[in-house]
Amino acid sequence: MFSKLPKHLRHLVAFTVCYVIISALTAYLTSNIEFVFYLLVLLVLAGFTLLIHNRVHFPISLLWCLSLWGLLHMAGGMVPIPESWHTHGPINVLYSFWLIPGFLKYDQLVHAYGFAVATWACWECLRAISLHQGNPVFKNTLGALTLSLFAGLGLGALNETIEFFATLIIPNTNVGDYNNTGWDLVFNLIGGLIAIYIIHKKYRPPS
Repeated sequence: MFSKLPKHLRHLVAFTVCYVIISALTAYLTSNIEFVFYLLVLLVLAGFTLLIHNRVHFPISLLWCLSLWGLLHMAGGMVPIPESWHTHGPINVLYSFWLIPGFLKYDQLVHAYGFAVATWACWECLRAISLHQGNPVFKNTLGALTLSLFAGLGLGALNETIEFFATLIIPNTNVGDYNNTGWDLVFNLIGGLIAIYIIHKKYRPPS
């Protein structure tokens, strides 16, 4: 199987498959139904990512960032933390951990990181569409950056929708309340803004 993959993808796929298997075993052994659900969602998203990659040809660095996001998500819901740590939520796992008590949670940091990467992926898709249509140079305009940001935020809203459905079908989730959802969206925006700032600086045309 791995021998048929392009050489630059083999380590990435091996890394991803390893943590997916470990996550699946952990979820099964701990009867973590919530993260069995999320693991299935992760596999579907990974499949879509590969399909898009075949058309867009994402940078390998972006693919690694997406895979790392998946790992951070799986760890957040299944890695236990000591009861003495500052937490917010019914379950003592990384997602409930306050990195800075009262100001920043692990969950919020993952949201910012994840949707910065998602915004980057949306920008790469937009650039690929532009180049496919015959534009020799993709102009990194304010409009293109804004559209990429809004697309990334749309993926963030989709994530919250999936979490909402998880609360409907799975008892005792660690999703959180409306206030938590609001902060998730805020950190999605922060991550997206960071992403378009970096993209603007990296791909700014020479003056």
